[in-house]
Amino acid sequence: MSTTVEAIDLKTLAADIVAKALKAGANDAEVTIREGDEFSTTVRMGEVETLKESGSRGVGIRVLVAGSNGFRVASTSSSDFTPDGIEHLVNGAVALARVTSEDPFAGLADASEFGQLEGDLKLFHEDVYSLPTEERIAHARRAEAAALAADTRITNSDGGNFDAATGHKVFANSRGFVGEYRSSSCSISVSPIALGKSGEMQRDYWFTYARSLAKLETPESVGETAARRTLRRLDARRVKTQQVPIIFAPEIARSLIGSMFDAASGDSIYRGASFFTGKLGEKVADESVTVIDDGTMVGGFGTSPFDGEGLPSRKTTIIERGVLTNYLLNTYTGRKLNMKSTGNASRGLSGNPGTGSHNLYLVSGSLTPEEILKSIPAGLYVTELIGQGVNMVTGDYSRGASGLWIENGELTFPVQEITVAGNLKDMFQNISAIGSDLIFRGSVASPTLRIDGMTIAGE
Repeated sequence: MSTTVEAIDLKTLAADIVAKALKAGANDAEVTIREGDEFSTTVRMGEVETLKESGSRGVGIRVLVAGSNGFRVASTSSSDFTPDGIEHLVNGAVALARVTSEDPFAGLADASEFGQLEGDLKLFHEDVYSLPTEERIAHARRAEAAALAADTRITNSDGGNFDAATGHKVFANSRGFVGEYRSSSCSISVSPIALGKSGEMQRDYWFTYARSLAKLETPESVGETAARRTLRRLDARRVKTQQVPIIFAPEIARSLIGSMFDAASGDSIYRGASFFTGKLGEKVADESVTVIDDGTMVGGFGTSPFDGEGLPSRKTTIIERGVLTNYLLNTYTGRKLNMKSTGNASRGLSGNPGTGSHNLYLVSGSLTPEEILKSIPAGLYVTELIGQGVNMVTGDYSRGASGLWIENGELTFPVQEITVAGNLKDMFQNISAIGSDLIFRGSVASPTLRIDGMTIAGE
C-alpha cells in the first residue's frame, strides 16, 4: 500500500531527497519544500465579485557536481511528490548539472555556518483561518461600506478585500542542515473612488496587514482612512517647475529605503551595477540616517529563523549615521567579494539563491510629521509615486508623482501630473528630517522623510 503525500513528514522527505541526490552523483544538494493555503475575496458595491480558495505544494532541488575548477550547478522543481516524481526530479537535476559550466565561486557554505534562531518567533497564528467564509466576506463588505458612507462624493469603489494565507517551508542540505517554519498573514483593504467638482474621478486606498487576525485594524477604520485619503485628492492642480523641499509620506518613503537595499545588495555590487560599489566605510547619506535589516524581529513580516541557504537570520546595519557599513550578501556574492554571507539569501523552489531583505527599515527620528511640515514655507507632500524611473548604476531618479502642496507649514491643496527628480546619491545626503512615525505595514518600513534639493517638474 503506497504512502499518501499527506502522511509524509516533510522534513524527513527533504532529507531523503538530499540523500537520493548524493546517491545519483551530486557532491552537494539543497532541497526546498513549500506548501500553503490562500483565501481571497473581493466585494464591490456590496456584492461578492471574486472568491478564491487554493492550496499548493511544491518541491525544488539544487545540486552541485564538482568539476576541476569549481562546481557545476542545476536545479529543478515539481509538484509531484510520488516516488516516481521525486526520482525524476533528482535525476533531472543531476543530468542538467553535468552539462552546465563550472563556477569557481559556487558551493554551499561551510557546515559551521548553518543554523537557525531558536524559540517562537510568532510567525504563525491559526486564527487567520478561524473565520467562516461569510464573516471573511463581511469584513471586506464592512470596509467598503465604511468608505462609501464617509462622504457623498464617494460614488464608486474598486472593491473591498479580505485575504488570508498560511505557509510551511522546509529546507535541507547535504551539510547536515534541516529546518522548517510556518507563517501566516491576513489583510483587509479597500479602494474607494470619489467624484470631484468638475467630474473627474480620483481613487486611493488603505489597508491593514498582520500575521494574526487579532492584530488587524477594524474594517471600519480601514474604510474611513481610505475615504479620507481619496477625498483629499479631489480637484487637484499642477504646480510650476521649481526646487522645493519634498516630504515623502511613510508608505511612499519606504520605496527609497528599498532603493538603499538595492544599492547595497551583493548582486549589484559584484557586478559593478550600483552607485554604492566601492563605498564601504564612506559617508553615503546624512548623518541622521541609520538603515537596518533585521531578520530576528519577533512577529516581523520579514522574519524567518534561517535564510534561503540555511544560515541563521540576523540583524545587519547597512548604513550607520550616514556611513555605509555593510553590503547584504548570500554565500555566492560573499565569495565574489571575498566577504562572508550576511544571512540574506533568498530563493524560490528552483534556481540559485538571490539576495533579499528581512525587515528593512530606517531608524526613526525625533520629529513628529506635524513638526516636519511646520518647518516648510512651501513644498510638496508626496502621497503617490508612479513609474520606475530609478537608475541604480548612476543614481538618477525621476518618477511621476501626486500629493499635497505645503504652504506655511500646512497642507493646502492636492497636486497631480508632476514629476519629482533628483539623484539618489544627493537625495540620501540631503535627507534633512526624519519622522518619529515608524510603523511596519510590511517588511520594508520608513517614517516620514524630508529631502531637500529635488526638482518638481510641472507647468
